[in-house]
Amino acid sequence: MQLTQATDYAFRAVQHLAATGPEAVIQAQTIARQEGIPLRFLLRIMRSLTQAGIVKSYRGVDGGYALAKPPAQISLRDVIEAVEGPVRISRCLIQPDYCSRNYTSVCPIHQVLGDLQVMVSEKLAGVSFADLAKGEKRH
Repeated sequence: MQLTQATDYAFRAVQHLAATGPEAVIQAQTIARQEGIPLRFLLRIMRSLTQAGIVKSYRGVDGGYALAKPPAQISLRDVIEAVEGPVRISRCLIQPDYCSRNYTSVCPIHQVLGDLQVMVSEKLAGVSFADLAKGEKRH
């Protein structure tokens, strides 16, 4: 499993918003410049984050973006799923029809990958942007 550049940028954008405070509305140009994200790419990412309920979008001259909920309620998994869809180690874990052997119920590989997927998903869900902010202050 490899996360895309879009997810990396989404992490940075959400972390930026979390660091500025829940009430702050930040313009996309500011986020793009300070986080080193191409503006057009950031706007597409922010649309996905808005649709997922992670970010709020504000229109107008003083418009921009803010978190839709507290950083403690936004996990790494939430951001990944907003940008890339469900966390999955193998496509057969999401869609059993992809198994060319139709063997998913007894396949030992499928079972191990399923256990691994649950562990990864739970770990990502257990790390919030509030947790990350605490870690950042320590370094």
